[in-house]
Amino acid sequence: MAPKADNKQGKTSKAGAAAKAVRAGLNSKKVRKVRTSTTFHRPKTLELSRSPKYPRKSIPHEARLDAHKVVLYPLNTESAMKKIEENNTLVFIVDTKANKRQIKLALKKLYDVDTVKVNTLIRPDGLKKAFARLTADVDALDIAATKLAIV
Repeated sequence: MAPKADNKQGKTSKAGAAAKAVRAGLNSKKVRKVRTSTTFHRPKTLELSRSPKYPRKSIPHEARLDAHKVVLYPLNTESAMKKIEENNTLVFIVDTKANKRQIKLALKKLYDVDTVKVNTLIRPDGLKKAFARLTADVDALDIAATKLAIV
């Protein structure tokens, strides 16, 4: 059994705490935070990154536009031939959803040619035409003859 002296001391400390609480009173003033804005912004809390137990898609879908889907076919009209001979430019019909960067990368992958710039337009029949201007060190006529077989 515990000594009685410790028990008395425990009671006095409890009594002292109660007396202190009575002196402080129930209606003590609480310090309020100063608000400088009229709108309340919810504080940012910790957002843990997701670690799913299983993938929600069983198979990820293929890339919608790969190089073969971007470039449909080269154009070999008279005006396209003139562009090849005079401006060092190849003319292609491309997917309407493809942008200039995708066209440039597709030409690099399929035909190993570097392009300076790509200009595009939508034809009245709804197809997209791309004018790929090649670098000075590459001859468009040579590429058209060897890799495209249109000359």
